[in-house]
Amino acid sequence: MTDATKIVITGCSGRMGQMLIKTVLENDKTELSGVVERSGHDWVGRDVGEAMGGQALGVTVSDDISAALKGADVVIDFTAPQATIQFAKAAAEAGVAHVIGTTGFSDAEIEALAEPAQKTAIVRAGNMSLGVNLLTQLTKKVAAALDEDYDIEIVEAHHHHKVDAPSGTALMLGEAAAEGRGVDLGEVSDRGRDGITGARKKGDIGFAVVRGGDIVGEHEVMFAAAGERIVLRHMATDRAIFSRGAIKAAIWAAKQKPGSYDMLDVLGL
Repeated sequence: MTDATKIVITGCSGRMGQMLIKTVLENDKTELSGVVERSGHDWVGRDVGEAMGGQALGVTVSDDISAALKGADVVIDFTAPQATIQFAKAAAEAGVAHVIGTTGFSDAEIEALAEPAQKTAIVRAGNMSLGVNLLTQLTKKVAAALDEDYDIEIVEAHHHHKVDAPSGTALMLGEAAAEGRGVDLGEVSDRGRDGITGARKKGDIGFAVVRGGDIVGEHEVMFAAAGERIVLRHMATDRAIFSRGAIKAAIWAAKQKPGSYDMLDVLGL
């Protein structure tokens, strides 16, 4: 597969990491070039196929990102913000594109990705699915069409293992709504309601979070006014939609110039 996009997967032992590996192997346009886990993990030094409970793949789990990136075209990363920043620096030095599905970044951590993006293509998205990115565009358009008489509420639900809240997708939808209204999300975001909060502030964009069971991902954007509600909703029932989107982003990113991109760029939306 000389023309295949050579891909490295970080956090390979996790649920998303393993799903990404399977998706890479199933795609005739991609090749698994390397896999990475944190130092001390019991998968390090083992064949990743055997570690996953299957046949050997000839790819050894490494804890050295720089070594794993040698000969690769793209690294796909669904890990944690601090790890992602280090991977971004290593990818930039190696001239390898970086697809980031990690969520939970602070503003400072997002800013830290700007320098690596000067040396390589970075695609970062709170959600890699086609449906969610279409929902983002719809949210922006509806928010632009409706005034502040329509309260905007974003409700998201995920499995009980998820560590950040609101989800990256919910924040992406909030940014889209804010952009549609021509406001700064940081100034109108309402993420916490508990006790006697007083009346809802006009123009705010509210967030509500549900965590439970094995919910893959559900997102709802509600525009509520006196006498009517408009509801935009996306439900994910299979984590594979995120890995397929990430692979699509990787193939695209491998051909791009250095810079910061998102899934709307990948999908041409």
